[in-house]
Amino acid sequence: MRSVRLRIVAASLVLAATGAVAWQLLPTHGDAGRTVTVGTTDAVTSLDPAGAYDAGSWGLYSNVFQSLLTFEPGGATPEPDAASNCDFTGPDLRTYRCQLRAGLTFPDGREMTAEDVKFSFDRVKRINSKVGPASLFDTLKSVEAGDRTVTFNLSASDATFPFKVATGAGSIVDRTKYPADALREDNAVDGTGPYTLTAYTANKQAILAPNPAYQGAADGTGQPVELRYYTDSEALARAWRSRTVDVAARRLPPDLLADLSPSDPDMRVFESDSSETRNLHLNVRAGSPLHDARVRQAMSWLIDRDRLAATVYKGTVDPLYSLIPAGITGHTTSFFDNYPTRDARRARALLTRAGVTLPVHLTFGYGKGRGAAAEEAAELRRQLEESGLFKVTVEGYEWTDFQRRWASGRLDLYAVGWVADYPDPDTFGAPLVGSGSTMNTGYTNGNVDRLILASRQHADRGRATDELRTLQETVAREVPVIPLWQRKEYVVTGEAVGGGPYLTDGTGVLRLWRLTWI
Repeated sequence: MRSVRLRIVAASLVLAATGAVAWQLLPTHGDAGRTVTVGTTDAVTSLDPAGAYDAGSWGLYSNVFQSLLTFEPGGATPEPDAASNCDFTGPDLRTYRCQLRAGLTFPDGREMTAEDVKFSFDRVKRINSKVGPASLFDTLKSVEAGDRTVTFNLSASDATFPFKVATGAGSIVDRTKYPADALREDNAVDGTGPYTLTAYTANKQAILAPNPAYQGAADGTGQPVELRYYTDSEALARAWRSRTVDVAARRLPPDLLADLSPSDPDMRVFESDSSETRNLHLNVRAGSPLHDARVRQAMSWLIDRDRLAATVYKGTVDPLYSLIPAGITGHTTSFFDNYPTRDARRARALLTRAGVTLPVHLTFGYGKGRGAAAEEAAELRRQLEESGLFKVTVEGYEWTDFQRRWASGRLDLYAVGWVADYPDPDTFGAPLVGSGSTMNTGYTNGNVDRLILASRQHADRGRATDELRTLQETVAREVPVIPLWQRKEYVVTGEAVGGGPYLTDGTGVLRLWRLTWI
């Protein structure tokens, strides 16, 4: 299980020894209705929970919708939210039952029922959007709605199912406002979260007002919030430098982060460990130049993660050599064990045995505005082409277009950041390398699927390490994905804003309700 450790880099308010100024830590009466402006480069794919599986969308969902369960900051186990309690009903981990909290109401005043919960889960699977979260519910066979009881029947033992319920995929929508078999296409949201969405402009802003009817795991609603979406990290950096935003999170550029000064009295910087990773995903379909595993292995011999982390990311990320990141149960160094140093000679030998024409021509895509994605792509192209074994054409795409391109197999390789859905190693298994994975690489391996299912049978997650170790060794040999780095999480706030350490912890939850004026 993951445990987030916060390291406060910049000084907090200094309190007098007598505590005489401690009142400054609490919001003043005059600040109760004052808006906190938050800037981010994350993009929202869809306002409909059935149509998005990305950090930007889920960050918004965690504020305007509720799931039956949620995670506390740094928490390793799900806690009740829209549910009053949830539990497996037997030792086989195939039946999971939740009791719905009473008195939850949608924006129009209608009370949430168990039928709304069933409807929400059923439509995610029925719609099965190519860029949606349906793959998370691969073990969900059926949902039953009772009076205030919801029963999930699973096709296989799955100790990780409660974790999935707690994600953005488990967002509960008003069944009278959302179509059962298609995505909702307007800019409205009908949920029961701590905020209501009062205005939304795609790729620009989301205006959030505290929801007076909210009941759930959060201690209460917070300040009014304006989320501003920036096209790239440099635009976010300009907004922060000019103090156009009160809070900057996800993603300031590495050079700005590297230059932040702990002694600056006008800001607070919060750095935390994170399980967010970034990987190169390889299209292994027949007809792709990466269909042969030996070509993919050759690429693995040419990647220099240390240089990538030091030059492009200025030390704000750590090199990653495994599918499961450090700090998560089952972490190994399988890629380092198999490809310990850059070795162009070994790479050439593999390509010779594969009988491919050199250089191998590849198309490499990335999402525009996603941190230092363009600089990263240029560095990886340099590393691959330096040997003369590969010729790489790099292209950046707008985020939604990028998702559609990788989902349809139009790219040979693509770099994508992965924010943990929940604090468990399973989130780095099926969604990334399982058959029908959300990354759409075309990779299928029956043994990998069996290992994923076997690892889910352990309620004590520490007992899944054997399966997880074998899984990562298999992935390192077959290379449908190449791990690149593991991120450190940064949140920067003005000195008058509190709650920064709790805003994000490397999962999909964005706790805007924790922000306050001090």
